[in-house]
Amino acid sequence: MTAATVEFAKMNGLGNKILVVDMRGRADRVSPGAAVSLAGNPETAFDQIMAIHDPKLSGTDAYIDILNCDGTRAQACGNGTRCVVQALAAETGRKTFTFQTIAGILNAVEHEDGTISVDMGEPVFEWNRIPLAEEFHDTSRIELQIGPIDAPILHSPSAVSMGNPHAIFWVDRDPMTFDLDRFGPLLENHPMFPEKANITLAQVTAPDAMTTRTWERGAGLTLACGSAACAAAVSGARTGRTGRRVTVTVASSPNRQALTIEWRERDNRVVMTGPAEWEWSGTLDPATGAWQRSTPSESGASAS
Repeated sequence: MTAATVEFAKMNGLGNKILVVDMRGRADRVSPGAAVSLAGNPETAFDQIMAIHDPKLSGTDAYIDILNCDGTRAQACGNGTRCVVQALAAETGRKTFTFQTIAGILNAVEHEDGTISVDMGEPVFEWNRIPLAEEFHDTSRIELQIGPIDAPILHSPSAVSMGNPHAIFWVDRDPMTFDLDRFGPLLENHPMFPEKANITLAQVTAPDAMTTRTWERGAGLTLACGSAACAAAVSGARTGRTGRRVTVTVASSPNRQALTIEWRERDNRVVMTGPAEWEWSGTLDPATGAWQRSTPSESGASAS
């Protein structure tokens, strides 16, 4: 490995494609151009890059810089955070971690069964903090629709921020039956969302279960989105559709995998629990995106 390159791991969380990049000990960052280059290669295509930097705050283990596949920076990525935890747990033998992100502090723990819980923080409901372009006293149902006025295809979403803005559209059938790849870009970039938004279709199947599919801001259709699952679970409880602990089946993930989301009443925090999976490791140039795989003897679950 040359001085210009760093180690990375290709991973996924419920199919959400993640690159965990080890930037510790360096002052530079993964460039937007490198992100776009990596995203354009089928072997390294990703939904989010989770770049691990040296901690900036006392009491934290790392600063996580998150990039979308279009090179823009994201505030939060729950599935990616689980991947970071698995990588660092394999490297250090530790089970608990505290990370700083643009969205704030995240605490996470790897359990004995290999699943990982991430404290995603408190949901934000105030219209100007989500943010929305118009004032709504009640953001559990805002005025927004796609389709004819008298027969909209999607309408009246719940809006919430989980460190990033989300709009949850409630549907009465399998979210996979909707043409989200057509509606997603229109809704993500709707004037209602000055910072754009993650767009999720959610079907409640039981008081403690729902099925979701997400068009992710800056990434498009993804196989899974952890913060969107949290946003949907919180919005389900907030609107009386579900309880505060929900199994969220991600319709687009391989084999329809699920996350467990709990919106804790005692402290208002949202905890997401689910798996992460290592695929392969390599090295890359964070300035250009040039990369190569590690040899089998060098490969492992660690991002370091």
